[in-house]
Amino acid sequence: MQYIKIHEDDNVVVALEDMDKGTLIGNGVYLQESIGRGHKVAINDIAQGDLVIKYGYTIGYTTLPIKKGEWVHTHNLQTCLEGSVSYTYHQQLICLPESNRRLTYQGYLRNNGDVGIRNELWIVPTVSCVNGIADNIIRLFKEEVSPIYAEAITAQKHPYGCSQMGKDHDDTVTILRDLVRHPNAGGVLVLGLGCENNTMDVFKEGLGDYDKQRVKFMVCQDVEDEYQEGVNLLKILHEQMKDDKREEVPLSTLKVGLKCGGSDGLSGITANPLVGKFSDFLVSQGGTTILTEVPEMFGAETILMNRARNKEIYEKIVSLIQDFKNYYMQYHQPIYENPSPGNKKGGISTLEDKSLGCVQKGGTAMVEDVLKYGERIKIQGLNLLSAPGNDLVATTALGASGCQMVLFTTGRGTPFGGFIPTVKISTNTALYRKKKHWVDFDAGELMEGKTLDKMLDAFITYLIDVASGKLVEHEEQHIRDMAIFKTGVTL
Repeated sequence: MQYIKIHEDDNVVVALEDMDKGTLIGNGVYLQESIGRGHKVAINDIAQGDLVIKYGYTIGYTTLPIKKGEWVHTHNLQTCLEGSVSYTYHQQLICLPESNRRLTYQGYLRNNGDVGIRNELWIVPTVSCVNGIADNIIRLFKEEVSPIYAEAITAQKHPYGCSQMGKDHDDTVTILRDLVRHPNAGGVLVLGLGCENNTMDVFKEGLGDYDKQRVKFMVCQDVEDEYQEGVNLLKILHEQMKDDKREEVPLSTLKVGLKCGGSDGLSGITANPLVGKFSDFLVSQGGTTILTEVPEMFGAETILMNRARNKEIYEKIVSLIQDFKNYYMQYHQPIYENPSPGNKKGGISTLEDKSLGCVQKGGTAMVEDVLKYGERIKIQGLNLLSAPGNDLVATTALGASGCQMVLFTTGRGTPFGGFIPTVKISTNTALYRKKKHWVDFDAGELMEGKTLDKMLDAFITYLIDVASGKLVEHEEQHIRDMAIFKTGVTL
């Protein structure tokens, strides 16, 4: 099949592959010009100013008359979103079918009851000034120690920790503390300089009840040889990890972040629905998923609001949306300046078009809680998290909340990876074949006759393997990064 009509009420279809002018679109409608995969075609005449419907929802209005068979995109379609919006709670909950499958994976059970899917040795700098020292300590450690038990040894480098004030400083401290307590780390060395705003004493006080055998601290200005002292501390941590073994744990202990980037017109047809199906399955197992990138909920936010467990959670979702809009307005930026150039090239025309595809990663489960930036998971089930659309900032925020992995759907492709396993899922098979060193799983097979249920079974099996230790592409290539959200001034 060359095209798909997603919902019975739609007045456009989406091309599943590049299509030439003259292609029959059904019911006597012929394509009036050649278009690319993921782009939209009108299946009936649409007058200027009329609404364009995709997914059964409005994705914008026409700025020109569009005849059936004509390409529908940014040249003749405009977002309907503008100004402030008032919301009303209309609860619409869907009961997930109970699963009689109680699946498990092989994870690392930590002393506080958390479960890690990796057993890595981390250096967490309190300030960017010691990023280079962290790299050198790791290099020297690897030269001196054999065998190495840790599955990876990584410095969680960032550009902050000093010259920040107010919320920016607080967010940096919060995210770094979240990393120190993350279950994917079997040992953590917190590395400071000694004169930064993020002072070690205050940082340590805010950690609460941490495992003192698994977390060590060093301030470089307080020791004569920071390299040897750092290597010695890593050796102590490494020795603690020596006997760590994977053990069978229930899938209910899995916490998975949901993210998309480099989306195209197929994101809401293949990869995002697949991830949404998995999200519902994991929730039915007692597990947890988290949906973020708030600006890419604009235009589809009421779908999530109406799935709130109760009025309190609904109000938290409203605040989540309004706070991000206020953030844009605070800096005099347009709220609805989206999608990106890459999104548009891939067939996404308006923010509604993008958002309606984006929120499908959250499946159909009710929303159990809403987390602030840097806040950790408290309630199992589907959560929403305050973070921007930026891939690395959002992925870091998902990891900091307690997610052990992130599912990242993409139609354009990206090589990046977060500080936790970041599973790349392609929306189309062409991308998967071209960038196998970037992409881990191909959802494009849904366009080639595979059913969603069959794909889900394969996806579940693959993700259990990842949770049990199988490396994803960015891990194989030692690409691991993090980024902290910044909004204010730098001193």
